[in-house]
Amino acid sequence: MNRFSTETTVLTSGEEARGPDWRQHNMFEDNETDRGQVGIGTLIVFIAMVLVAAIAAGVLVNTAGFLQATAEDAGQESVDKVTNRLDVVSSHGLVNDTGSSKAVDSLNLTVRLAAGSGAVSLEDTTIKYVSDTTARNLVYNDETDSSGETLQNVTQSADGFSGGLNSTEYTAYSLDDADDSSFPVLNGQADRFEIVINTSVVEQNGAGLSTGDSVELDITSRSGGSTQVIFTMPQQLAGQTDNDPVPL
Repeated sequence: MNRFSTETTVLTSGEEARGPDWRQHNMFEDNETDRGQVGIGTLIVFIAMVLVAAIAAGVLVNTAGFLQATAEDAGQESVDKVTNRLDVVSSHGLVNDTGSSKAVDSLNLTVRLAAGSGAVSLEDTTIKYVSDTTARNLVYNDETDSSGETLQNVTQSADGFSGGLNSTEYTAYSLDDADDSSFPVLNGQADRFEIVINTSVVEQNGAGLSTGDSVELDITSRSGGSTQVIFTMPQQLAGQTDNDPVPL
C-alpha cells in the first residue's frame, strides 16, 4: 500500500488550453480604454490648475498696480501737505481807540511761499481762528483788486485797516507781486501779500482783542499744507492812538 498520496489539480479544457500562467495573468489584466480615460482626466485637472494660476497671477498684477498708483498719489499728497504752504514773515496789529478801552481790532500778516512750495492761492486758503472766546473758519473775500485800494465791499485805508468784512472772512492785498499779475496767487518766492483779519468783526464785540488776549491762526492751503501762528496782544496800549500799529 502506497503510504504517500498524490494531489492532482484538474483543469478544465479551457483552462488547460490557456496554459498554467493564465490565472496569474488574469489578475493583472490591463484595459487600454480605462488607461485613456485616466489620461484625459489628468489633462483636464492640469489645464484647470493652469487657468487658476493664470487668473490668480492677473489679480496679483492688477492689485500691485493699484497699490502702486495709490501709494504714488498718497506720497504726492503727503509732499504737498508739507511743502505747499505759506510762511508768516512779519505781523502787527492795529489799535482800536474808539471804545471805552483800547484793543487790537486788526491783525496784519505778511506772508510768502514756504521754501520749496508750489503756487498757493488765497482764494483756496482758509484760516482757522481760535481765541479765548471765539472759533471760526475764515475764507478769503475775493472781491478785491490787485492794488488793494478799492476792495468793493471791503474798504482799505492807508494804514492797512479793512472794513466791510463779515465774521467769517479775511482779505489781503499785494505788497510785492513779482510778475504783477498773479494776485491773489503767490507763485514765486519774491511775492509778498498782506493778510488782514478784522478781529472786531470776527469777535463780534465791536472792539477786537483786549490786552493780554491770545489768538491762534491755522493757515491751510488747498493741498492741506498748514502754518500755525499764535499771537498775544500787548499788555499795555497806553499812549497808542486809533489805528496805531503794534508788534505782535
